[in-house]
Amino acid sequence: MIQLLFTLIFSEAAMIALLLFKTPLRKLGIMGLDRLKRGRGPLMVKTVAGTVLVVLVSSVYSMVKIQKRGIEEGGAVNPTDQVLMAKHLLEATLMGAVLFLALMIDRLHHYIRELRIRRKGMEAVKKQTRGSEDGKAVNSEGIKAVEEERARLSAELSRLESELQSKTKDVDAAEANVAALRKQSEGFLLEYDRLLEENQNLRNQLQSLDRKLSHSGSKKNM
Repeated sequence: MIQLLFTLIFSEAAMIALLLFKTPLRKLGIMGLDRLKRGRGPLMVKTVAGTVLVVLVSSVYSMVKIQKRGIEEGGAVNPTDQVLMAKHLLEATLMGAVLFLALMIDRLHHYIRELRIRRKGMEAVKKQTRGSEDGKAVNSEGIKAVEEERARLSAELSRLESELQSKTKDVDAAEANVAALRKQSEGFLLEYDRLLEENQNLRNQLQSLDRKLSHSGSKKNM
């Protein structure tokens, strides 16, 4: 049993060293402990620890019993009791060390898992922070582009309004010219009508004169 306890102590010490130092085997050790704590693993570990604790209490009880027997015999302990006392003391010490190292392994594994979870949470928060910062930068660039587009459209609108005003002035001037030309053409038409009427009157007068002259000429011939 003592050899088994020494083997357990050396194994637990190696596991503690494996967990304390960051080596490629550390991940394998953590994975093994994770699997050990799943399913029936915790029950088996508790059963073994309970058995070791019972044997430890039995060894302590045996040591106390031997010591009482020596006191009852007048304070002298025979060599056999001394050997048994040393054996029980060694076993109790080794079992106590086994339980203590097992508790250390459990706590180290727990703290390592908590540290890994905290690190993953911090990395996720950092990624979210970087994503929000990138989003803010993209939003600021988008807002800047929108403002530039708005300024360009405002300038284009001002230019179109000025062109519209100039075209409106040109149209008003053209309409005024058309109105003046219309009035002038109406005047020309009235003058043309008047001249036609005068021309017709003159023709009528000439025809009447021609008739009078022809009539007077015919009378002289007679």
